[in-house]
Amino acid sequence: MNQREAYRADRARYPERAFKREQSLWAIRVYRFGRGNDERAPGLRRNINERLYWFLFRIVETLTGCSFTKAVDIGPGLRIHHFGNIFIHSGVVIGANCTLRQGVTIGNRVEGGPVPVIGDDVEFGAYAQVLGGVRIGRGAKIGAMSVVLCDVPDGATAVGIPARILQP
Repeated sequence: MNQREAYRADRARYPERAFKREQSLWAIRVYRFGRGNDERAPGLRRNINERLYWFLFRIVETLTGCSFTKAVDIGPGLRIHHFGNIFIHSGVVIGANCTLRQGVTIGNRVEGGPVPVIGDDVEFGAYAQVLGGVRIGRGAKIGAMSVVLCDVPDGATAVGIPARILQP
């Protein structure tokens, strides 16, 4: 799936005319622009767009508090509710149709350490943190304010600090 199709899938999870009301969509649009530009053949247009991407990234990061570069691998259908303070490490992989809420952090525990891999259809509660080389299974739910430091199986829910796993 190319980035235009992925952005259409992202938009499908938002209400109509969301671009003016949902600032998180700005961050997703800039992300998809950067990923799409990387698919272009090298040349002048790609170089100009690369500079434009980083300029837009910094503006949107400052205005929205959503910080995830084009190095993150995000599947189609990303939805960010209540934007702000969203930080995703550049090596993270996020599956399709995932939902993030404000304050979510996904990254490593130590500099240079492994980062999480997130399956499809995962939901993150407000201020949830997933840290280290963990795998979050398909359809899992991460509770608000949880700190996940271990794998979460498909369909399970993780809650608490540190998170404990609740089976469906």
